[in-house]
Amino acid sequence: MRKAKVYFHGRPAGVLSEVEEGYMFLYDPEYLVDKEAEPVSLTLVKRNEPYISKVMFPFFDGLIPEGWLLDIAEKNWKISARDRMGLLLACCRDCIGAVSIIDESNSE
Repeated sequence: MRKAKVYFHGRPAGVLSEVEEGYMFLYDPEYLVDKEAEPVSLTLVKRNEPYISKVMFPFFDGLIPEGWLLDIAEKNWKISARDRMGLLLACCRDCIGAVSIIDESNSE
């Protein structure tokens, strides 16, 4: 099972995981109690319950490069365009904007 730590403005906000049902996003408990902390997306409001989806959440999918940059990622890292989690882990560690995705798959 692959998983990634999701950072928002440099702060750990939650964990995105591949699960049997597809994908799961769960906010970090410390992030949830911080009144100043914003949700990572308007479609993923802060809540205690995990978000579960059969397909990659549109917000996270939108972070993945497209076009010629996607072609480069596919060729250099040999990742299929259908492997959305693989592309997210490979390409979104330092993406434009407030969100960063850090591979946590091998941290346990």
